[in-house]
Amino acid sequence: MMISTDLASIAPPLAAVATGVVSAALYGRKKQWRNAALAGVAGVTLATALADIRLPAAASAAPLSVSTEAGRISDADRQAIPNAARLALSGDGVREAEWRDLPARPLQWKPAAADLLWLDFPRSMSLGRIFTLSARRSPAQAGWRLQLLAENKQVLADSGVSSAAQLSVQWLPPVAETMVLQARLLDANGKIITQGPIPLQVKDPVPLQIQGRFDAPSFDARTLNQLLSDGSAILDWNVALGKAITRSETAREPLSAPNAMFVDAAYVEHLTPSARASLLAQTAQGVPLIVLGGNAADAAAWQRDFGLALHQQSPTTEKEDVRQFGAALSMPPAGLNPADNAAEPWSVLARDSKKQPWMWQRSVGQGRVVWIGVADWHKHAISEPQQLTLWWQSAMDRIALDSVQKTVWQMSNPMPVPGLRSEVCAQGVKAGTALAVDGYAPMQLAARVDKADGVCAALWPQKAGWLKFNAEGMAGQGAQYVYAANDWPAWQRALRRDATALYAARSNAAGAVASAADVARAGGGTTERPLPGAPFGVLFALCMLALWYREQSAQKSPASESQG
Repeated sequence: MMISTDLASIAPPLAAVATGVVSAALYGRKKQWRNAALAGVAGVTLATALADIRLPAAASAAPLSVSTEAGRISDADRQAIPNAARLALSGDGVREAEWRDLPARPLQWKPAAADLLWLDFPRSMSLGRIFTLSARRSPAQAGWRLQLLAENKQVLADSGVSSAAQLSVQWLPPVAETMVLQARLLDANGKIITQGPIPLQVKDPVPLQIQGRFDAPSFDARTLNQLLSDGSAILDWNVALGKAITRSETAREPLSAPNAMFVDAAYVEHLTPSARASLLAQTAQGVPLIVLGGNAADAAAWQRDFGLALHQQSPTTEKEDVRQFGAALSMPPAGLNPADNAAEPWSVLARDSKKQPWMWQRSVGQGRVVWIGVADWHKHAISEPQQLTLWWQSAMDRIALDSVQKTVWQMSNPMPVPGLRSEVCAQGVKAGTALAVDGYAPMQLAARVDKADGVCAALWPQKAGWLKFNAEGMAGQGAQYVYAANDWPAWQRALRRDATALYAARSNAAGAVASAADVARAGGGTTERPLPGAPFGVLFALCMLALWYREQSAQKSPASESQG
């Protein structure tokens, strides 16, 4: 038995006991022993009813057995769980959408050994981006391979046989369209282990808006121009071919919000001090300044105006310092580069496969200056065009050149299936916006506590396939793929186990701080239940009624009262 020792909690019970003791003493002075006993019992029962007394729960209380062999919780078990003290779970558990609606209860669960699969891939991407599919299996496999197949079953990518726990394949989509690819896992002998759909939306990219200013014409700048043009970027490009000759490329539409300004080091070095200050002021407004450092020559200017200490590349170590990007791409460093351990405010932004730095950065107001310290990437434009495109894409990702996109659809459910609650979220619109889903009644997007930057609506998919929806204010139509109930059974099993493990952790955390209203509390490793106060309240009322009756009787028959 445990009693709360908090002063605010024990003050009322102590007052009730004191009142009972004083009343009993007063009746005792008059030798009214029965009344004294009733007063004492009344004080004790009232104090007990007011006190926060807790008793250990019966150790023999059996947990509620819940079966999830079918992948769902039955309606009977769902209704019984709120009244259960703890649960004994069998099977792989259920998905997060089902656990979310159930109260936290201590969980006894030991899943059996099984082949589990986790798939990771983007559901939506822009054209020109590389698609990466990763598959992870547990337990470790002796030898297996991962293949990505087109809708016509043509193999698009193959990982080859491996014993690694995780395999990945990559593919560059050629056009913007909505598609359902296939992926399959094979053993070392080529026998199919499992196969299923891989939905993907490839969208036309929102064009980047890029400014380019170069004072020394080079094949690198020309190649960069071509790569950006192939990516539909809006370019305002200017290259100085001589003292009075420039080649300009006017943007096909006004640059309303430039994503970045690319310059070569020579352009910055040839600016006047006031022009450099103006360039830094523009950068501070949030437009990144990307410097191609291959033709840098004035180290003093960079130190004075940008706080960047440049060091001469030694000819004797040039070959050793070649930056390597995978097996296909190798690039020499710039003649002047920052040190590997660049001092503040500069820091290394990216390293090559040999852990040598090749890109540095520093913050300037809301923007930043980025130094790219490699050269001669144009040599790979013919021999390795795709690898060069991917290298620049990774550089852009590190520089974080995002297209301006005010509204975005968000789908967090990794694998929607029919009959299980899913949700559609939108970023950039207000709560209360109407959501229209093909084949469903009209819905409204509502704010969610766990999604501060988005509004969501819950829905229960009815069948497998693409689910399309739109909302007022969204830039385009959204789509979510609903998997069939028998798709990727090993992945579904892994998702259920992950969600059940999270529920078990949530139950243990909630059990430590649960209130007296909970059916069970887990505190300090023991389970407790509150002592019922109603019986003591009834006994207090009976004692007070008895005292009142005896007082009335004493007034009518004083002689009888004086005797007892």
